[in-house]
Amino acid sequence: MKKLKILYNILLVSSILFILIIILKSEEVDYLHKVDSINTNLSSDFISSQPTQKSNYVIRNPDFTIAAEKTINSVVHVKNTSSRSGNGSLWDLFYGDNRDRTTIGTGSGVIVSPDGYIITNNHVIEKATEIEITTNNNKSFKAELIGADKNSDIAVLKIDSEAKFPYIRFADSDETKIGEWVLAVGNPFNLTSTVTAGIISAKSRDLNDYDSKNQSFIQTDAAVNSGNSGGALVNIDGDLIGINTAIQSTNAGFIGYSFAVPSNIARKIFEDILEFGDVQRGLLGVTGQSLDSERSKELGINTTEGFYVNDTDPNMGAHIAGIKKGDIIQQIDNVRINKFSDLSGYLNSKRPGDKLNVVISRKNKTIEIQVKLKRSTYVQFYGMQLKDASPNELDNLDINNGVVVVINRNSTLFRMGIRSGYVLSEINDSKITTTDELKNFENENIFQMTFVDLNGEKERLIFN
Repeated sequence: MKKLKILYNILLVSSILFILIIILKSEEVDYLHKVDSINTNLSSDFISSQPTQKSNYVIRNPDFTIAAEKTINSVVHVKNTSSRSGNGSLWDLFYGDNRDRTTIGTGSGVIVSPDGYIITNNHVIEKATEIEITTNNNKSFKAELIGADKNSDIAVLKIDSEAKFPYIRFADSDETKIGEWVLAVGNPFNLTSTVTAGIISAKSRDLNDYDSKNQSFIQTDAAVNSGNSGGALVNIDGDLIGINTAIQSTNAGFIGYSFAVPSNIARKIFEDILEFGDVQRGLLGVTGQSLDSERSKELGINTTEGFYVNDTDPNMGAHIAGIKKGDIIQQIDNVRINKFSDLSGYLNSKRPGDKLNVVISRKNKTIEIQVKLKRSTYVQFYGMQLKDASPNELDNLDINNGVVVVINRNSTLFRMGIRSGYVLSEINDSKITTTDELKNFENENIFQMTFVDLNGEKERLIFN
């Protein structure tokens, strides 16, 4: 009797559980039916934005193998041999040993044409007496220096062979996106054919606000070390988006960020050197500053992004087109201008004569102006942009000679109060009349400069 009772209870519980399962299953089917019904009623715009794959859709990591295979044979090892003479040590001085001393530096380069033109960094081949190129198949070539631009740190080399060289195509670096996967290809520590991966972590990066180089780097977290300089930064299609140039790290290693000259700038410099022998720079002819919350507050404006125009050169395209003091440059062509490096980076890819569509904000109104770039007459010197002073500018300050500071990006001079519009009148007690005379001081120790401020007062700076 007891056994029958236990059996009865087991059957009763099993029946209840079976009924509950049937109820839950029916509710689940009904819920899925409702979800399907909801999905069929969604807007077409929403549906079109969804992945085309259905239940088997899987997010995959990008495949770097194709990009690596396309680029690895087009990135070369660069060896720079240079000589210096003079006494190398006190021991040499004692024994009168004045023999030439040979130093060897290494880096990377990128073949960008089938006939053997190579782009690298200027600092990789600077002061070289001999340049040797080694390709990925271990063939060596003597390279000819075609030209270099110290300001952008880009140099162009040429090697010759009867066979065509594998090369990397240029991509449009303006089209790159933050978060995009990239590969760095080079020869760190003389380890040839090294490929590392990372993402673009920033664009239009200027590492020094107070130099004259107008940097506008692509920043990545791809591992780059000594020897990577001059190598390729490529997208996952294997196309060139930058020339690796610098690293920033707390331990002199790759833990940090790397920086590359955008391919649009590198390509423009490459083409200029081949066609003209030097770099052709086109200028808007404006001076000013990047906006942020602090500067916008000082200026009494609401906009915190863009380039604020302090002044325009009456002989340059911006002034002629109607851009005025107080205007805020927000866009050029299709490129958003949030800071000075956005502006300088885009202009560095253009030439004199190019016409640009410039979008400005003026008194809360948006205006589009077409500006024709003019050839730069400015001279880079000591971290400053300088131009010849007009007779009117000299008369206004009641002085007879000097060159005008257009932009001061020298941190030391900036801290000493030197600003745009000041006139550099003397260097080492020698009067300066034209910018051509500045060449006489490029390799000379500068111990004194005299400036004239906007009120005509002289400021004499003495350096140790």
